[in-house]
Amino acid sequence: MTKRLPFVVFFSLQLFALATVMAQPTVKIRKADLRKDILVRTDSGNMVLRLNDSTPMHRDNFIRLVKSDYYKGIGFHRVISGFMIQAGDEKTKPNADTSSPMKQYTLTAEIRPELYHKRGILAAARMGDDVNPQKNSSGTQFYIVQGKLFNDVSLDSVETHRLKGRKLPEPHRKIYKTAGGAPHLDQIIPYLES
Repeated sequence: MTKRLPFVVFFSLQLFALATVMAQPTVKIRKADLRKDILVRTDSGNMVLRLNDSTPMHRDNFIRLVKSDYYKGIGFHRVISGFMIQAGDEKTKPNADTSSPMKQYTLTAEIRPELYHKRGILAAARMGDDVNPQKNSSGTQFYIVQGKLFNDVSLDSVETHRLKGRKLPEPHRKIYKTAGGAPHLDQIIPYLES
């Protein structure tokens, strides 16, 4: 078994503003970079992020941002108890350049049926469908799902009201009832519906 050496990303939970880092697209990713966990150090403690190989554009983009120190000193700017914590906004770091083009930087969506919003999942933030019909992801902002526990009645309600009648697969329902998550964010693929 190979030992994983973590990248270190420093976050500050204070709200600051960010200097533009345009080196990100030029950072090279080596094969060895692809199998590493990412250690996130915050004022409130540390966490380890494991990137998913089934979303290679997002994985490689995140690694480039980490290696270029884009996230160094950046803050969690959106914290919603029982839902998620979000970081990556370029205005949350000292000496921010608010004219930075990084805000407009997006990635093509990599929606996978096997990936859903269970507790602890790392996902790319994006604008809503009304202003982003292509479902492009933010190139820099991400969130970690806290979520909450659901029961059958509350999951049925999510399906009816938030997912507009689309059904959550039974294995996903089981996880939402035992570990928790945010099922209203799921993109249900028709062939997975019950």
